Amino acid sequence: MEALYHQTTFECAKLITQRYSTSFTLGIKTLAKKYHYPIYAIYGFVRYADEIVDTFHGFDKARLLEEFTKDTYKSIEEGISFNPVLHAFQRVVNEYKIERELIDAFLRSMEMDLTETVYNQHGYEEYIYGSAEVVGLMCLRVFCEGDEAEYQRLREPARRLGSAFQKVNFLRDVKSDYQDRGRVYFPGVDFSQFTSSDKRAIEQDIQEDFDAALEGIKNLPLGARQGVYLAYIYYLKLFQKIKGLPVKMIQDHRIRIPDGRKMWLLLKSVARHRLNAI
Repeated sequence: MEALYHQTTFECAKLITQRYSTSFTLGIKTLAKKYHYPIYAIYGFVRYADEIVDTFHGFDKARLLEEFTKDTYKSIEEGISFNPVLHAFQRVVNEYKIERELIDAFLRSMEMDLTETVYNQHGYEEYIYGSAEVVGLMCLRVFCEGDEAEYQRLREPARRLGSAFQKVNFLRDVKSDYQDRGRVYFPGVDFSQFTSSDKRAIEQDIQEDFDAALEGIKNLPLGARQGVYLAYIYYLKLFQKIKGLPVKMIQDHRIRIPDGRKMWLLLKSVARHRLNAI
């Protein structure tokens, strides 16, 4: 029955991914099957931590996050939790030797969302590292399956991919972050006077991240390459859509890719992968 419990907790993480993100669900489905449960578990963990700081406004978020953090480390140390999200996550952490430093950095970024609203350059870089880059590194630990040399070789491109994704999210979510939560992640930017020049400078930085990340994707293990490439293509298309819009549009609307378009991108990425045209 222990095996059934393990499987059930991973199925919970899978359900969370499916409910919260159609794009990540599509990406995971194109990974080799051995990676499915571990990546679902990582997504479930980071998704629920993010929910604490962004959703439960009628509760003491700091206390909830503190308890979540304590329960996370307890589950890792003891190898068990009756919180299914944490149990699945600790299984992956312990099996793939995911460093505590990565988890610390992630939870620190979640904590920053409770107290920080305007970021300087150092805080901006720290937040992106903890909220996005380390998630890519956790996934890379899974993909490399204990091959330390491969992990170190692909570490920097994985960070750049996470950075690109997060910065695109910041642009996509300007309306909700700034108007609803009072957050300004981009250092030195005043969204009450956001200009086309500000937008172009941010876009140039994001493009550099995308370019650096692609070289790493090409060298991922075969079973991981297609799924990561799909996520890359999805975010690149979202980024290109944002680039083509005026400042006023991204300030007033949350930009997205329709589900039908996502499916088309999936089919296109599969074809390119099979033709070795990445």
